[in-house]
Amino acid sequence: MRAFADVGNLPLRPPAMLAKAAATLDLLSGGRFELGIGAGGYLEAAHAMGAPARTPAASLEALEEAVAVMQAMWSGERRGLRFDGRYYQLVGVHPGPAPEHPIQVWIGANKSRALALTGRVADGWVSPLMSYKPPREAAQANLVIDRAAREAGRDPRAIRRMYNVQGAFTRTHQGPAADTDQGIVGPPAHWVEVLTHLALDIGFGTFVLATPPDPDTLTTFIEDVAPRVRERVAERRASSPVPVMSPEYSA
Repeated sequence: MRAFADVGNLPLRPPAMLAKAAATLDLLSGGRFELGIGAGGYLEAAHAMGAPARTPAASLEALEEAVAVMQAMWSGERRGLRFDGRYYQLVGVHPGPAPEHPIQVWIGANKSRALALTGRVADGWVSPLMSYKPPREAAQANLVIDRAAREAGRDPRAIRRMYNVQGAFTRTHQGPAADTDQGIVGPPAHWVEVLTHLALDIGFGTFVLATPPDPDTLTTFIEDVAPRVRERVAERRASSPVPVMSPEYSA
């Protein structure tokens, strides 16, 4: 099992210190921590708490610098680390500690410029909640990420995609699933069908169950739904000529 920040608000967290905290968590967890980070969706509220006053455009520029700062902090250099950016500077810092494993940086992005930034520099994309970005919109967002990755000389398949899904387990469901749905509501078999579609046809490799932590819901998701989705995805991908990555599941 892995631990994941879904996602940190960058304006409230200086990236060098965030990198040190992430490295510490990675060491404490035996190399099982990954970092999600966003430019900040509530800039006025962040400014009210002491964060710099930035426009949305400046926040994205700062986010791109922050990714470079964090990667430098995890590089293994022991002293004299320098970074001269517009928003962040490192002046001979001694990074330490080094993380247990190469921490991935996932960007929480919604609009086109942030999605393009994800394609250029991030290890993965964290989609907004399914209620904010239904599958049809998420598929379009994936295309933006893919295009930006190719323009940056990256393989789009190297960028993992995470979907925060909402819903409930019920005995019946109201008709077939649609790519305009804002949640998954139905019996476990319906969830299996929807998640398999989201993995194979939309391109998500990780699902986060963003529902209240009810023990019965978690048990059903972990013991019934996730294994069946893995099996179906593996079967379909085994017969596909295009190599793709296996999905992961988090709750």
